[in-house]
Amino acid sequence: MLSTIGIRRPVWLTPNLEGMAWMLVTTVFIVSMHTMIKHLAAQGLHAFEIGFFRTAFGAPVVAILFLKYGRGILSTGQIKGHVIRSFGHVTAMMMFFLGLTTTQLAVANSLAFTAPLFATVLAILVLGETVRWRRWAALFVGFAGALVIIRPGIIEVGTGPLLVLASSAIWGVILIVIKTLGRRDATPTIVVYMVLFMTPLSLIPALFVWTWPTPEQYAILLVMGVMGTTGHLTLTQALRVGDAGVVMPMDFFKLIWAAGFGFLLFGEFPDLFTWVGGFMIFASATYVALRERKLARATAAAATS
Repeated sequence: MLSTIGIRRPVWLTPNLEGMAWMLVTTVFIVSMHTMIKHLAAQGLHAFEIGFFRTAFGAPVVAILFLKYGRGILSTGQIKGHVIRSFGHVTAMMMFFLGLTTTQLAVANSLAFTAPLFATVLAILVLGETVRWRRWAALFVGFAGALVIIRPGIIEVGTGPLLVLASSAIWGVILIVIKTLGRRDATPTIVVYMVLFMTPLSLIPALFVWTWPTPEQYAILLVMGVMGTTGHLTLTQALRVGDAGVVMPMDFFKLIWAAGFGFLLFGEFPDLFTWVGGFMIFASATYVALRERKLARATAAAATS
C-alpha cells in the first residue's frame, strides 16, 4: 500500500514489519469502533441504527476507492456471492452490536476471536475438509476458552455474550465466503460491494427503532463508519504484505485496547477468566490460521511440482 500511494518503503521497513504495523492499526480501528458503539448505545441509540450508520458512513472510503480505481472497481462475476456475504455480514454485525451494548469490551473482543474457529468447523462439516489431531486439539482449546469466559452453570450467562458468540459463528461462515470472493475479486471491489449492499440491508431493521441522532452523535457515527471500513482495508493489507505467522499475533492487542478503553471510559474490570479464556481462544485461532496457511502452501507446491 505504501508503494501504491507514492511512498517508497524505507530500507529498514521489511514486509513483515509493515504487516505488523498495519495489523496494529487495524486493532486500534476496530476496538475504537466498538468503544464508540457502547458510548452511543449508552446515549440511547439502538444497536440496529448504529449498525446502519456504521455501514452507510463507509461511503467516504468508497468514494476514495472510486476516485483511485474508477468505475472498473465494480467489475465482478460474483454478484450473488457479494449479496450472500452482505446479508450474512449485516446479520452478524447487528447481533454483535446488540450483544456489545450489554457486554464488557474485553469479553466481547475475546469471544470474537472464535470466528476463525467456527470457519474451520464449517469447512469440516460442509466442505469435507480433512483435519488432523493438531487442529482438532486447537479447536477444543479455543472453544474451551469461550467456556472459561462465560462459565455456564457457574455464573449467570447474559444474553450479550451469547449474541456475540452467535455473531462470531455467522462471521465464521462469512469468512469462507470472503475467501471465495477474494480468489477472483480484488480487495477494493469486495469493500465497495460490502458498503453498497449492506447499507440498504442494514436500514431495514434500523427503521423499526429509528431516532434522529444529535449533531455530536452524527460526528461519532461518521468517524466510526470510516474507521470500520478502513479497518477492513488495513487488515487485508497486513495479511498481504506480511507473513501470517508474524502478523497474526498482533491481533491480540484488541484485547489489550479493549481492556484499557473499557476501564477508562466505562469502569469495566475484566476478570482473570476473561484474560485466560481470551488467550486460549486467540492462541488456538492463530494456530489454526497458521496451520491452514502451511497446508495451503504445501498443496500449492505439490500442484506445481
